[in-house]
Amino acid sequence: MKSKDDVTIAQKKVSWDGLRRLLSLLRYVLPRKYAFFGGLFALSISSLTTLAFPMLLGDLLNQANPEASLQRINTIALVLMGIFAINAVFAYLRIYWFELVTQNMLASLRQTTYNHIIRLPMSFFSQHRVGELNSRISADISVLQETFTFTLAQFIRQIITIIGGVILLSFISVKLTMFMLAFVPIVAVGARFFGKHIRKVSKNTQGQVAQSNIIVEETLQGIANVKAFANESFEDTRYKFSTDQVINIAIKGAKIRAMFISLIVFSLFATIVGVIWYGVYLVNKGEGMAAGDLFKFILYTVFIGASISGLADLYSQVQKAVGATESLMGLLDESPEFKDVTESGCEMEIQGDVEFEGLGFSYPSRPETEVLHDISFRVEKGQKIALVGVSGAGKTTLTALLFRFYDPQKGRILFDGIPSDEIHPVCLRKQMAIVPQEVILFGGSITENIAYGKPDASSDEIKKAAERANAIEFIESFPEDFDTLVGERGVQLSGGQRQRIAIARAILRDPKILILDEATSALDNVSEGLVQTALNSLMKNRTSIIIAHRLSTIRDADKIVVLDQGRVVETGTHEELILKESGIYFKLRQTLEMKENHLG
Repeated sequence: MKSKDDVTIAQKKVSWDGLRRLLSLLRYVLPRKYAFFGGLFALSISSLTTLAFPMLLGDLLNQANPEASLQRINTIALVLMGIFAINAVFAYLRIYWFELVTQNMLASLRQTTYNHIIRLPMSFFSQHRVGELNSRISADISVLQETFTFTLAQFIRQIITIIGGVILLSFISVKLTMFMLAFVPIVAVGARFFGKHIRKVSKNTQGQVAQSNIIVEETLQGIANVKAFANESFEDTRYKFSTDQVINIAIKGAKIRAMFISLIVFSLFATIVGVIWYGVYLVNKGEGMAAGDLFKFILYTVFIGASISGLADLYSQVQKAVGATESLMGLLDESPEFKDVTESGCEMEIQGDVEFEGLGFSYPSRPETEVLHDISFRVEKGQKIALVGVSGAGKTTLTALLFRFYDPQKGRILFDGIPSDEIHPVCLRKQMAIVPQEVILFGGSITENIAYGKPDASSDEIKKAAERANAIEFIESFPEDFDTLVGERGVQLSGGQRQRIAIARAILRDPKILILDEATSALDNVSEGLVQTALNSLMKNRTSIIIAHRLSTIRDADKIVVLDQGRVVETGTHEELILKESGIYFKLRQTLEMKENHLG
């Protein structure tokens, strides 16, 4: 069991680690370092000119006597006006330069975070929801934007004001300065006590905001289901509960910050009253302090007190930023799936031979459940292999392993005799393509969606791919032709049209290995005929692995591999397997024939 001291040390380490991580984000400033240092210089000048104001104002007040020189009075007034003008110019430069630096820095941070997220392994995405990740890029970085645009500049300004003010105060009266500084430890102790709680609550608030964003993301992505089940009220209640939790946590944080700031305000006014009392006492004792000097001291005390008070609120903002940074950096600490490889680094060209040797696999989220058991079979170059079996037999898992979305815990996959873990995933995937059952299109044009298979493809290549996919007719029927927007997730197109766009995408890629994951299972007979013709064109002269429930797709396969509960139980051609009347394929065939006859 940890002792109380150990826990305290651990909390302190976490706090300093969070602050270190926040400061580590300054590396994103380096491309704009001259603007950043220019902003710091402008901030320093504007802060120092502000500090000159009480001194000159006190000198001006000291001239309030018959013996004072009018020229001296005018000079001080003109100097004050000049200082205000300089302050205004440098305040403008400070705001402009800091905004320039911050916007570029945050854009770079967003790009880095997004770049990192899309390179994380599939095991990460199986444990994190889209809304949560989106919140990291939007909500957390928005907190950092406020920190680096406003809080950092103000924090530096307050530090300059406090240090410069104390130095100038000591020139006026050392006794009064020591008296005023006696109040500082109260603020320091309060900052340490309240800051720990503020940081914890701020981090919890960010986490709850991420949860509410997840609900929005999921609801909008599945809006058709929401409406089909008339669950608008249910989703509204779910989101209301989540956002109410945000309010509760935020209010708790507001109470802590309010108590902290109340302490600071009380200390500020107590300090001012104490300084005035002690200053009047010293004047009455004949310490030689002029009325103007006492005014200077009081004004500097107000400046310093206001800066300390401002630091309290800025400190709570910094704690909030530390909480956001810890969440964001926790994401960036996740190990990417692989190191990037250049196009020239993918010189190996596979031919299409694939062999599975004793595969055993469990998903990272369910390590205790083995999904595949001792899977062994071979696919030769140019062959069409059909994977059949009931739902949950392991067919889709096999395709995930082929793409190296996951690596098996036992056994291995070989491509042309080379183990898959010796081939870079990018090099492997660039020579493979998949036409899934549920086609997800991006919200751009038809051209952009087809070209996703080969981003540098010409218009002619895209058109030829559409022709081979039997998609050209419906594409050209649209008023905007290939420039037609498909809508989010392709909602503007029918299921058969989306499938043919996916096939055109795969044709354009010209893969050595093609995966068809039940590509025609959800289509009507007319659409299936068009899609199947396109698929036959696509499969010609290339290794094809087909997951299918339709006999029309399975019959033409060179070999059928029957899976049951993660094991290979039968292999052979259609003609060979239907002779085994006690076999699983024979029973599956009867079920499929009944379904197809019923649909027909």
